[in-house]
Amino acid sequence: MGDEMSAVLVVGASGSIGLLAVAQALQAGFATRALVRDERQADRFPEGTRTVVGDLTNPQSLGDAVDDVTGIVFTHGSRGGAREAEAVDYGAVRNVLSVLDAPARIALMTAIGVTKHTPGHDWKRRGERLVRASGLPYTIVRPSWFDYNDPDQHRLVMLQGDTRWAGDPSDGVVSRAQIAQVLIASLTSDAADRKTLELVAEKGAAQSDLDPLFDGLRPDPAGALDGVLDRDNMPLDEEPTAVVAELDAVRRHY
Repeated sequence: MGDEMSAVLVVGASGSIGLLAVAQALQAGFATRALVRDERQADRFPEGTRTVVGDLTNPQSLGDAVDDVTGIVFTHGSRGGAREAEAVDYGAVRNVLSVLDAPARIALMTAIGVTKHTPGHDWKRRGERLVRASGLPYTIVRPSWFDYNDPDQHRLVMLQGDTRWAGDPSDGVVSRAQIAQVLIASLTSDAADRKTLELVAEKGAAQSDLDPLFDGLRPDPAGALDGVLDRDNMPLDEEPTAVVAELDAVRRHY
């Protein structure tokens, strides 16, 4: 899979994790594109980054960004509120997938606790469902609380089932750099394909090879909308009509 990966687009590139993902992608040898809303943000990225201007809420502006990409890393996120979560957390995934003309590997960042109902979580989860329904190769990463790590918490742990619902750092901690590392590593890992995971860091040394961690996870079942061990608490027949139609559309698209 690694030999097939060349051009990677980072969505949410100007954010705190997006900036790190861009740097990680360049370091991994990818031709790296950073999606920005303002071309004046170009100087925020390392040398070698290609910036592309587009608006996540406007699919017609995203064609150049996805042209000939072989990987897409979603690090975007809204600042709260149901309307913004729908437009950004969910809408960005829907809009990028809708203009993608050729298959690409997807790495999607959402959040630990995403299966606990809140307006923001529900829209992130619907974005996950779009990725799974697309049939594209993917890894979905649900990071725990950013940068609450103790100095000796470098060992990555990948969980499944989304059972940590406290809504505070007791759910787990992980650094932004570790999140970026996992997202970029997943793009070229056969072991990471069709895996959904919660990401935490615990006491211990950092791992140089993440494939054994990915390999220890169960894949999502073929055709499933949710992660392999997720609780069944968002019935499709209770979803908004537009959301169901967009799931059908992404299935037809690929």
